[in-house]
Amino acid sequence: MMFLRRKTTQNHPEKEPLQKDEKVSELRAELGPLSGRSLKYCTDACLRRYLEARNWNVEKAKKMLEETLKWRSTYKPEEIRWHEVAHEGETGKVSRANFHDRFGRTVLIMRPGKQNTTSAEGNIRHLVYLIENSILNLAEGQESMSWLIDFTGWTLRTQVSVKTALDIINVLQSHYPERLAVAFLYNPPRIFEAFWKAIKYFLDPKTSEKVKFVYPKNKVSVELMTTFFDVDNLPSEFGGKATLKYDHEEFSRMMAEDDVKTAKFWGLDDKPHNPSNGHVGVEASPMLLASPAS
Repeated sequence: MMFLRRKTTQNHPEKEPLQKDEKVSELRAELGPLSGRSLKYCTDACLRRYLEARNWNVEKAKKMLEETLKWRSTYKPEEIRWHEVAHEGETGKVSRANFHDRFGRTVLIMRPGKQNTTSAEGNIRHLVYLIENSILNLAEGQESMSWLIDFTGWTLRTQVSVKTALDIINVLQSHYPERLAVAFLYNPPRIFEAFWKAIKYFLDPKTSEKVKFVYPKNKVSVELMTTFFDVDNLPSEFGGKATLKYDHEEFSRMMAEDDVKTAKFWGLDDKPHNPSNGHVGVEASPMLLASPAS
């Protein structure tokens, strides 16, 4: 009888998708009527991400999502335009790559050694803009992106403060749940470990698991990276065969074009920004181009 009882109470994995669909419907009902940008933001895929971030607890997911909707209504990330944050990207410290990972995900390349400002708000706003831009450029059915972080030239002097790093973590974890698929930290110096220990404490365990340290002499870590990236696309800064080129004006043009797409997506009446005022081109971030080695 004991054996039979255990048999009847076993889990049924085939029911999980249905149960999750029910949770999505439950969360939507709990949120109540939505309109405007909030309605556009709260797709079923969006609700699934918030539920996933809160272990499918509807009440907790609702609280988290409502806080994001409140944040978006005041911060207005979808209204940030390239010419407003271009000065933060002059050195190319963060940029969207022109290649994808093996799963077709958008890739953000970060080079903290090229930090060029001390403005906490400026750094956060610039990163939020590029995250929104990366989301805009996700392929159909994709919900997350990959990050590549190059530590060439990184020192404690170029590193953002712990407070700024924590503010960035708070924005990412609170308002962009399940958007990060993986983050590869390539060849960080030993001194970075102290900084990492200071901020890791504040990372959600699920987020922390997505952060991978890669060292050129560590075969296991390098092999893990190649399961996510084709070495022919991967820049040499990350152990690949491609060359990372910097084209200041090209990246600006691409972002200006994407700003038009962003405005159209959100139903905003944007006027094209005039590049002759010096914001685009002169102050914009170079494009990170990875060209396959010949």
